[in-house]
Amino acid sequence: MARFLSPARLAGTAVGLVVLAAIVLYIVPSGDFLLLPDKAHPVAPLVQVQGGHDPRGPGGIYFVDVFERRANMLESLVPFIRPGGTLVPAKFIVPPGVSDKALRSADLREMSISQKVAAAVALRTLGYKVIARPAGVIVAAVALGSHAVGKLQPTDVIETVNGAKTRTISQLRATLSRAHPGQTVTLAIKRGAAHLTVKIKTVADPLQRSRALVGFTPAQSANISLPLKVQIDAGNVGGPSAGLAFALEVMEELGHRVDHGYRIAATGQIDLDGTVSPIGGVKQKTYGARQAKADVFLVPAGDNAREARRYAKGLRIIAVKSFPQALRALATLPRKG
Repeated sequence: MARFLSPARLAGTAVGLVVLAAIVLYIVPSGDFLLLPDKAHPVAPLVQVQGGHDPRGPGGIYFVDVFERRANMLESLVPFIRPGGTLVPAKFIVPPGVSDKALRSADLREMSISQKVAAAVALRTLGYKVIARPAGVIVAAVALGSHAVGKLQPTDVIETVNGAKTRTISQLRATLSRAHPGQTVTLAIKRGAAHLTVKIKTVADPLQRSRALVGFTPAQSANISLPLKVQIDAGNVGGPSAGLAFALEVMEELGHRVDHGYRIAATGQIDLDGTVSPIGGVKQKTYGARQAKADVFLVPAGDNAREARRYAKGLRIIAVKSFPQALRALATLPRKG
């Protein structure tokens, strides 16, 4: 019996149990999602513009994305084993009542919309005639903690609020400006082929307490007619955050070297009026821009820019609020080399 309980045997048994526990924890999924960096990708191979061509020479436009997957128990307990990763409770990624498949479909739809809007903004900036007719306000994301949870879903189209048509974000905001925080509003929405009516109690805007919010992030859908054929293939990457990078690349394809010889990583949702809106996953995207050895990282101004600077480690961060501002910032970079 003494031989069986020798220190060597006890140590070996302990190591075996630790390894077994690690294997089990690695296999069992947790209630968290893990956001991981992905090296920034050149945009040129993804974009084709009628009459244009891939730019040559140094520099280039890069887009950044984020690997997003369910974490296992080991990653939830020891998150630092994934450098640059961030653990996020599942409810912040997949709203209650929304399946992973539905969320993925919403992400891909947002990517498709962002591509069309990016092309429209770039061509309009170059003086081309672009026709863009608003086609409704889409629910891009539902705010947790609001009364919209369980009632609205990503990709829902808001048709009316209290009977007033809301084909544009400005119309939506104008209608909501007549409501008071805490007041219940009636929304007519389109979800797939179904038309639904939901009642939602509004909440106060934390930045402007007198302003009522329904509790979702709006995105503008539009029927866009372009004077040139533009094709953008981002594969299985979803979400709207590559809009700024796509718009820059469209200009590059038409001979306008907006990168000025620099490697330009860019992130930000772009709206039809050229506004650059905030996005998520900035920490991971900053890591990705650094991994691609980008010279400059364009990010939406405000919290996004502040977070990017925390992880920049020498990467030049340029905060922008609009597409014209991004072009001006790149044009004033010192001559490369």
